[in-house]
Amino acid sequence: MPKLTINSEKCKGCLLCASVCPKKILERSNESLNKKGYYPVTITDQEKCIGCAMCATMCPDCVITVEK
Repeated sequence: MPKLTINSEKCKGCLLCASVCPKKILERSNESLNKKGYYPVTITDQEKCIGCAMCATMCPDCVITVEK
């Protein structure tokens, strides 16, 4: 099963990753701010991840890691 990891402290919450996710499992956190004052992206259902890495490819800050 693929493992998706997001470095929340470096994420700006731009949602570019969420816009390309075919399973729609990424969304902005409305509860926790990171140290820079952004609402980072969170994973809603890790089990649905297919490991396509489209999110990691789209991320301008390279904060997403996909392990297969």
